[in-house]
Amino acid sequence: MAWRGCIVKWTRTNLISPKNMALRASRLDLYCQVRRGFRRDAKAKRPESKKGNVSQETRTNARPPGSSQTGPPPRPHVPQPKLLKPLIFTVGFTGCSFGAAAILQYENIKSRVRTLRDQAESEKLLQSSGDMAYWHDWWNRLTGFQRQLILLMSLADNFWGGLTEGQRTVTGIILANAVVLCCWKIPSLQRGLFKYFTSNPASTSQYLPLVLSSFSHYSIIHMVANMYVLWTFSSEVVSFLGREQFLAVYMSAGVISTMVSYIIKRTSGRIFPSLGASGAVMAVVAGVCVKVPEAKLGVIFLPMFTFTAATALKALVAVDMAGLLLGWKMIDHASHIGGALFGIWYMAFGHKLIWDKRECVVKMWRSICAPGGGGSSSGGGPGVDDDGGPHRPN
Repeated sequence: MAWRGCIVKWTRTNLISPKNMALRASRLDLYCQVRRGFRRDAKAKRPESKKGNVSQETRTNARPPGSSQTGPPPRPHVPQPKLLKPLIFTVGFTGCSFGAAAILQYENIKSRVRTLRDQAESEKLLQSSGDMAYWHDWWNRLTGFQRQLILLMSLADNFWGGLTEGQRTVTGIILANAVVLCCWKIPSLQRGLFKYFTSNPASTSQYLPLVLSSFSHYSIIHMVANMYVLWTFSSEVVSFLGREQFLAVYMSAGVISTMVSYIIKRTSGRIFPSLGASGAVMAVVAGVCVKVPEAKLGVIFLPMFTFTAATALKALVAVDMAGLLLGWKMIDHASHIGGALFGIWYMAFGHKLIWDKRECVVKMWRSICAPGGGGSSSGGGPGVDDDGGPHRPN
């Protein structure tokens, strides 16, 4: 162990020499100077940044002399939605709907007259020929697939003919709602659907949603419930109004109910998007209840309980009024109330004020289609001549 101690002592004495001590001291001094230099530079930079921040803060917080306001800055002004243009659009769309319905009824009457005349002529030709062997040979020459296709088309035609006029009318409405529901399930289309197929008074697009939101449902349960009620009441309301007038009432009710929802949302300050055909369906239900107040109605899940149509209308309006006053957000109660009030008003007064005065629109249309003709039928509605065209003066 003695030799080990000598070697350790020798190495220490040789390593710790004046030269080595000077070199290490110079390195230590250089390292300390560098560290101190960095620290000084950082310290020298910090006051500048603080001064700059202080100067910026003093600039931003500087107030004109004489103002003694304290506290947080005022909130930014949020512009409130304007309802004048949507209201004008609602009135114009309603007028155009009834005008188009009057013209459509006139054209349908003309086409029916022509169809009946063509059918009578074809029946006369078949009775005069009396050759049924030709049709038997034609059927025998068909293949099995062609025969099955003809039979399938015949069954579809029989099913369509078995429906009432009201059920055939609302079938197109149901298909349109089903297509929009399927589009909601496509993520790439949801942004456009949310902009144009949901009603929101604060949205940048306010005109198209007034119409398109009545054909939009995000949930299949919501759509099935509305379309089932519409299918149930369609036969009665179309038998009262006719197909063309019903379509005008339905489209107008959807726009008017959405406009009422806009107004209630704007006045109450509770602005949120909504969609669905509930407002238009409520107008149909209210119209039937006003026209046939003693009709017996029931609930599909509780068939043992029945009540009159007038009682059902009062209950629905009472529930929607309670939801509107209490601020229930599950359903757009304002749209329901708007649709119900429009249906009640139209059945009581609107039919005489609007539809019974459609003759001027029909005359204008007839003058546009036939500038050299004109005139009106002797009755209150649009007339056609024996050839299926408009009457002409003698």
